[in-house]
Amino acid sequence: MSAIDWSPLWISLRTAAATIVIVFFIGVIIAWWVERLQSQSLKIFADAVITLPMVLPPTVAGFFLLYFFGNNRFLGQLIYQMTGIKIAFSWLATVLAAAVISLPLMYRSARGALSQVDKGMLEAARSLGMTEWRIFWRIHLPNALPGIIAGGLLAFARGLGEFGATAMIAGNIAGRTRTLPLAVYSAVAAGDWDAAGWYVAVIVGICLLVVIGLNVYLYKTKQQQGE
Repeated sequence: MSAIDWSPLWISLRTAAATIVIVFFIGVIIAWWVERLQSQSLKIFADAVITLPMVLPPTVAGFFLLYFFGNNRFLGQLIYQMTGIKIAFSWLATVLAAAVISLPLMYRSARGALSQVDKGMLEAARSLGMTEWRIFWRIHLPNALPGIIAGGLLAFARGLGEFGATAMIAGNIAGRTRTLPLAVYSAVAAGDWDAAGWYVAVIVGICLLVVIGLNVYLYKTKQQQGE
C-alpha cells in the first residue's frame, strides 16, 4: 500500500470549519426573516427556494455553481476583476459548494427552533416597546439556541461530507481541492482499497463524534431545562 496522503483531511476540516461559520449566521438570519414574513404564500415560496439545494442532486447544484461562478462566467469574472481571486477549481470553491449544500439544513433547523419559541413572550416584549432586533437577540435567539446549535453541528457534518457539488466546481485536485469524499472516490478508482478504507474510517469517525456530541448536548440541555 502506498503512503496515505492526509492532505484531504486538512482540506476537509478547513472547508467544514469555514462553511459552518458562513452558514450558521446566514442560516439563522434567513430563518428569522422567513418566520417574520406576513404573507403565507411568500413564506412558502421562500422556504422552497432556500430548501431546494437540499433536495436537488448535488451534481445539479454544482452545475449551477459552475455556471455562475466559472472562470469564464459573469460572476466568476466579476469576482476576479474585483479581487483577483478565481473561485472555480480553488479551495474557495470547496467552501462555496459545501455552504450551498449545507445551508438548507442549517436554515431548516434554525427555523424549526425559532418557531418553537413561545409567541406569548415575543408579544409581551413588543407590548413593552422592544424593537424586533432586540427581541431577536434577547428573547428569540437565546430560547431557540439549543435547536440552532444542533443544526449547526449537523450542517458541519454535511459540509464535511459534500461530494457532488464540490467535484463539479472545485474539481479533484490533489493537495488543493481534494476533500475526504473525493479522496475516497480517487482511491477506489485507483484500486487502492486500503487508502480508501482509511479515508472512510476518518469520515465515519468524525461524523460519529459530531452526532454523539450533538446527542450529549441535547441531553444536557434537556436536563437543565427540567431543573
